[in-house]
Parts: sequence; structure tokens; C-alpha cells
Amino acid sequence: MGQPLRIGIVGAGAISGAYLSTFERLEAVRLVAVADLDAARAAAVAAEQGVRALTVDELLADPEVDVVLNLTVPAAHADVALRAIAAGKGVYGEKPLAATLDEARAVVEAGRAAGVRVGCAPDTVLGTGVQTARKAVDDGLVGTPVAATATMVTPGHERWHPNPDFYYLPGGGPLLDMGPYYVTALVTLLGPVESVVGSASRARATRTIGSGPRAGETVPVDVDTHVTGVLRHESGALSTLVMSFDAVATHASCIEVHGDQGSLVVPDPNGFAGTVELHRLGGGWEELPVSAGYRDAARGYGLADLAATPDGVTARASGDLAYHVLDIMTSLLTAAEKGTSVAVASTCERPAAVPLSDAPRV
Repeated sequence: MGQPLRIGIVGAGAISGAYLSTFERLEAVRLVAVADLDAARAAAVAAEQGVRALTVDELLADPEVDVVLNLTVPAAHADVALRAIAAGKGVYGEKPLAATLDEARAVVEAGRAAGVRVGCAPDTVLGTGVQTARKAVDDGLVGTPVAATATMVTPGHERWHPNPDFYYLPGGGPLLDMGPYYVTALVTLLGPVESVVGSASRARATRTIGSGPRAGETVPVDVDTHVTGVLRHESGALSTLVMSFDAVATHASCIEVHGDQGSLVVPDPNGFAGTVELHRLGGGWEELPVSAGYRDAARGYGLADLAATPDGVTARASGDLAYHVLDIMTSLLTAAEKGTSVAVASTCERPAAVPLSDAPRV
């Protein structure tokens, strides 16, 4: 504590740019090295940032790297994380924590055994949007929470993505792709989930790519593309979730929280800010002032929060939270397949609230 965490990035693809632009205003972290399987790409990013370009093996062994920022493809998340932990380094990764629940469990358990920090996106919930809504819940403005809804509807990423194959293969689909933002927000707002029920379907067997050099090419659909379910939180509140690559559009709020004394409209959990609206019992809709969360947050604030979290205290964007969210989603897919309620085996602490503040500081 007191010194910025020294960060080594593994994976210098497009998403790294979002983190790098944020690092410029985060005193809690300092970039020291970049690695990528494409050495030229790593060299270009490193030269731009004024840091060293290394091989992946060199970065994982480098004593000047405290935490590995794992920006590889999901299939490589667990391998890179486990190697970093074995080298005594903390790890913070893009969502999901790992491609499978078993791999995610291995990462969390390895980090705990080694005594190193494990964190994971999404960190959008640390911004003023979800945190202002969470403060309203904590302050009793909706009374006792009884229900929530979370809705994400799009006709499919193949309309704009030039290589959308992954979204329609096992490990893809609307729930595993976009669900982490929504489910992480629901756990932040209402606490961990104990069981799920659900159903799922797919509208068609192939998708046609709409842009790029492969435009007009079809890709097979091997996953369900419309998933709906009910999450029973340990508190007793029920969250209804709809994640779809099959429907066209919706007027539904991204997230709503309903209590016996009021209802909240929560902004898009894929962003860091947004307007929170409250409808009190007997009143009308009103916009709540920003009252909690990191101001002007962006990708990387979860990593900075990890850096600023004292030893022995669970970070807000923790591996435990990411594992529980993945467990909820995979349990929901199992429930949809079997047509029965499925208990969620894991739990986690409800992440600590974020007081209204600027960037995390060590």
C-alpha cells in the first residue's frame, strides 16, 4: 500500500486501448510492460506507452510486474491467470474470469492458496450509475426490495461484427456475452443468488454476417440465442432476466428494482454513468442526484480499486464475485436445459459500496 501497483499487460488487442487511456489518470496503477503473441503488436503498444515489450514468458517472470492485466481471448484467460499466480503475481482479467466454471474455480482457488489478488471485469458497476442506484436501495428509498428486472435485446452481433462466430459457439450466446454486466449489477444491488430457474430457445440455425470481408457468409448457431430466467437472491428478492440475440428492440429499462415503497430505473450496466430514476409510493418519477460511485470512471477502475484495497479486504471487482456471476449464468443455462430449478453452489460477499469519489488512490 502507498505505492502504485506495477502492471504488465498480456494481450495488446483492441480492448487494451480502453485500459491504456484510463491509466493516464489513475495514480493507483503504473504500466511497466506489454506482451502479446504478436510481438510486433506488443512492440507498437509498448513504444507508444514508453514501456518494455516482452514475451509472455518474460512478463510472467519479470520481478517488476506486480499484477498481470489479462486481456487475452476468453479461452486463454485461465491459462494466463494460473501461470501468473504460479509466478507469485496478482491477476486482473477481462470478463469472463475463465471459459468454464471449473477453470474459473481453479483460478480463484490458486489465488487464495498463493495469497495473491485476483480481480475481474466488469467494473462498470463501480461508476456513478449503478452505485447511485445501490445507495438508493441501501438508504431504503424503495423500502424492502422484492424484485428486479434486467433486459438486453438485440437482433444479433453478426449484423455489425465482421467475425461473429464466437457468439454462436459454446461459451457464447447472449447470456455469457452480455450477462456479466447485468448479473454483476444485480448482485451489487441485491446481493448473491441462491437458485435459478429458466428457459431458452434459438430462432434459427445459421446467422449471416452483415459487414466486413466475410459479409454474406453464414455461420452455424450452436447455442441458445434467447435466454430468460428468474434468479432468487439470498435476500428473497427475485430478479427476472431476459438476454436475447433474437429480438429486435425493447422499450424496457435495462434494469429496474422494485420494493414495497418504491421503484428504481437503473442505467445501462454496460456503462459507468447514467440517470437513476425513483418512483416513490404515492408519488411520481423523479431523477435522483448522483450520490455514489467513482466519477468519470472507465475501464481499469476495477484494477485501480484492487490496487487501493488493503490486504485482507475483498476488492469490489474481485475474483470471488466474478466466479459467483459465472456460476449464476452457467446454472441458469443448466436450469433451462433440464427444465428445473438449479441451486447456485457458490456465494460471495456483496461488494462494498463506493462513496462518491474520484479515482481510487493507494
